[in-house]
Amino acid sequence: MPLVKIDMIKNVRTPAEIKKLADIVQEVMLEKFNAPPRDRYQIITQHEPYEIICEDTNLGFQRTDKLVFIQIFQQGRDAHTKQAVYAELQRRLEGECGVPGTDLIISCSANTREDWSFGMGRAQFVTGDL
Repeated sequence: MPLVKIDMIKNVRTPAEIKKLADIVQEVMLEKFNAPPRDRYQIITQHEPYEIICEDTNLGFQRTDKLVFIQIFQQGRDAHTKQAVYAELQRRLEGECGVPGTDLIISCSANTREDWSFGMGRAQFVTGDL
């Protein structure tokens, strides 16, 4: 069950473009992380340009206002699977949404089943509800 946070600069994309971007992220979660179909948890936040500061980490390229940060909180996946997610997100978001590869920042954070409550104050993976 990945929780995905997507951050971007405000007023760069239309609502339809944002939905397309979010849909692609979900499709990649299904394909590469084998997430269940109804496990869609996404938080999309738009920021003023001065609220996102992102340099190139000395990689030698410029960022643009099309910058997208994707944070994926999920149960541990191996390095090969994560790399496949990064590559597929870059390929699809650049090809279908116009997000340059230099403007795509992705981070995965691992957690365990007991780290989640889907409501009602219970950890459903632990209690056996899921």
